[in-house]
Amino acid sequence: MQKVKEPYMKIAIASDHGGVELKSKLAAGLASVATVVDRGPSDKTSCDYPDYADVVALDVAGGEVDFGILVCRSGIGMSMAANRFQNVRAAVCSTVEAAITTRQHNGANVLCLGADTVSDGYALEMAKAFISTPVDMSERHVRRRAKLERAMRLSDASGLLHDDPEVFAAIRAQTEQEDTEINLIASENTSSRACREAAGSVLMNKYAEGYPGKRWYSGCLPVDRAEELARKRACELFGAEHANVQPHCGSAANMAVYFATIKPGDTIMSLSLDQGGHLSHGSPVNFSGKIYTIVPYSVDRKTERLDYDALEKQALEVRPKILLSGASAYPRAIDFKRIREICDKAGCIMMVDMAHIAGLVAGGAHESPVPYADFVTSTTHKTLGGPRGGLVLCKEKWAKALDSAVFPGMQGGPLENVIAAKAVCFREWMMPAKKGYARQVVKNCQVLCKTVQDRGYRIVSGGTDNHLFLVDVKTSKGITGKEAAAALDAAGIVVNKNAIPYDTESPFRTSGVRVGTASVTTRGMKEAEMIKIGTWIADVLDNIADTDVQARVKREAKALALRFPVP
Repeated sequence: MQKVKEPYMKIAIASDHGGVELKSKLAAGLASVATVVDRGPSDKTSCDYPDYADVVALDVAGGEVDFGILVCRSGIGMSMAANRFQNVRAAVCSTVEAAITTRQHNGANVLCLGADTVSDGYALEMAKAFISTPVDMSERHVRRRAKLERAMRLSDASGLLHDDPEVFAAIRAQTEQEDTEINLIASENTSSRACREAAGSVLMNKYAEGYPGKRWYSGCLPVDRAEELARKRACELFGAEHANVQPHCGSAANMAVYFATIKPGDTIMSLSLDQGGHLSHGSPVNFSGKIYTIVPYSVDRKTERLDYDALEKQALEVRPKILLSGASAYPRAIDFKRIREICDKAGCIMMVDMAHIAGLVAGGAHESPVPYADFVTSTTHKTLGGPRGGLVLCKEKWAKALDSAVFPGMQGGPLENVIAAKAVCFREWMMPAKKGYARQVVKNCQVLCKTVQDRGYRIVSGGTDNHLFLVDVKTSKGITGKEAAAALDAAGIVVNKNAIPYDTESPFRTSGVRVGTASVTTRGMKEAEMIKIGTWIADVLDNIADTDVQARVKREAKALALRFPVP
């Protein structure tokens, strides 16, 4: 016997006690065109309408159904309750025309009806019109619906307007700054709303010392689930054998590897800070430089690139316990296979800090260090665009030592809300669109770099292979990085002063600025916008003291920024 095909559309319907009769008639009337899920109530016993609106709203928000229908005496209370949920647009309608219009223009997905204001037959006519009307995809309606979802990115924190207006003012100022300025800080990005929601969730309430299934506290099953998701997704995304998602930041991730593998006083070889390395790679002012013996290596003075033959020679002479690669200001691709060969010859651990390029690695725009390295550390907020936090990937043979180094060796309770946001971030990077994003970050950086270069500015190493480049403003214009960054900041373009290889200026003044494209690419900007931004950078730096030029660029940069809303 042939199976009867179910209706392709699915509708969740609910009411309060005042709308039970109409709800039941609507469910029966729609059964021929849709699968109707009745969420209650079943009788007229007095009840609270938000309880039933919540269930239907969750169905719609989670994609379990195509539409929701809610009924109370006026429809108003139900709409208020449903509209508290993300991805729900509930509309009270009293005419067929209104039902059609709210679908077309607003993309409404929940129809709210008043049992005291419409007849049973007309309510069914409205419902059928509502579910059969397509959403209007013309540009003006798409733009307006996007603003409904964004709510200036302030709706999530709007309760603070009453509870703590001073903190809300800081959040609002940050939001406005992001919306109106061009952010080219190479170590920054903007996280998705989903990441922010997970990071701000009730998972922050739970103390969870230990690891999933082996906690010191009871009641950890929900956070166990979130942490295990993050760990498994990190392994899948990067092809790693083991992942620890508990480190609070990149420096903590690096510390965990050191603690897991070497003793105080042991030798680490790493890229010098003034050559593009990071504080936690052995700077004298950092714990790494105080606890361990650091032997720095440098880029070639002429090419300003890594010289792998020289690196091999130095490693064989030094015989470090760890050879650390990765950087915070190195604009070229790193040959991890070659470094693996060096580590094997020198008999040392291969450690890679991929914090800056993790998103490019995840998106296939940079070679992955994971197949080669014993340990790979990262942050989750730079090119990955997730929450602020750390991550360590390692070979299975190091898993126990690593986990023990993180807890109890270094940290106590993990930030399970942030770990959940990491899980969200890793899932986002499993989507095909992210590969295009990673490639676009690099394309944007190369176009922006060339635009500045074509205006007569010397670029460190002559160009870029990744998400950042360094401009030698001292050689090009006789100004310091501090002066250049301040002038650009006044013009609404945010970069940071940065040392360049063999810099003669102090770290507080520097000879260069660092420029990155992850954040502007997240906003949807492409090559044409990079040419505009590069032109503005050169205009400002060519006229470093001209406040009129800064004011003009600030206006133009703001206009461009507003065309590309931050997610």
